[in-house]
Amino acid sequence: MSRDPFTRTYAPRRKSYSPGAARPAVSRPATARPAADTPPPADLLVPYMVREEPYYRQVTDEVDLYEAAYSVRMPMMLKGPTGCGKTRFVEYMAWRLGKPLITVACNEDMTASDLVGRFLLDASGTRWQDGPLAVAARHGAICYLDEVVEARQDTTVVIHPLTDARRALPLEKKGEVIEAHPDFQIVISYNPGYQSLMKDLKQSTKQRFGALDFNYPEHDVEAEIVAHETGVDIETAKNLVHIGERARNLKGHGLDEGLSTRMLIYAGSLIAKGVSPLAACRVALVRPITDDPDMRDALDSAVTTYF
Repeated sequence: MSRDPFTRTYAPRRKSYSPGAARPAVSRPATARPAADTPPPADLLVPYMVREEPYYRQVTDEVDLYEAAYSVRMPMMLKGPTGCGKTRFVEYMAWRLGKPLITVACNEDMTASDLVGRFLLDASGTRWQDGPLAVAARHGAICYLDEVVEARQDTTVVIHPLTDARRALPLEKKGEVIEAHPDFQIVISYNPGYQSLMKDLKQSTKQRFGALDFNYPEHDVEAEIVAHETGVDIETAKNLVHIGERARNLKGHGLDEGLSTRMLIYAGSLIAKGVSPLAACRVALVRPITDDPDMRDALDSAVTTYF
């Protein structure tokens, strides 16, 4: 997909960002990370760079769609069940784009100050400490809010000025307004299966984002992922996927959630270390997902069918 220099079409109120003269094309291996459109980040962002390519198996056109969204700095929302690859996708795209990635694991105790910053006391008096959202907006990183619905709604409202044409973050306690860096983008994710009246995004928040839907891959693709991530042979990986698919059919019939790709990778990793398949599946698949004796028996039967 084309990587044209960025002109902020998403926020027309501001002046266009004009990067330096175009650099000559440089040949590189197909797996090499594309060069960033901006100079290397300041030392502050170096720890947030994704230095090595994360393994990500593209399923449809999600990579091209995300690149198009990033080119206009559109805020993005990733929706899908737990352990299906949302976070790995964001890491892969940050690597591919050459941008730092600041991840925030949202929780119900998180406050707006945890995101934007607060005053701290030290030996010299008081000083301001930027939160992760402020750091990303000020210096030009991708800010990823993982499981955003876990945060209180009065906390998530703080992202609104960054997700429309203003692209600004007011720091009310400091009396400052951060104008978002041209490279800044905000990405959120959540599991629609956990939605409820108490835990859902407001429409005023949802309508500020583009969205990509994620799900567990098709059988052969998921087996390929499990085999790559664990080192087990493809037949063992396919058997693990069969077990996962059987368990997912029980969602809503005794299980709140099916076995994720992440759990299948855990089981495969144990098998690759010499643990017997039956024991690996009990430890990594059956025991973590349910405490109901009947449901455990049903899952154990599925395991013995394939191992």
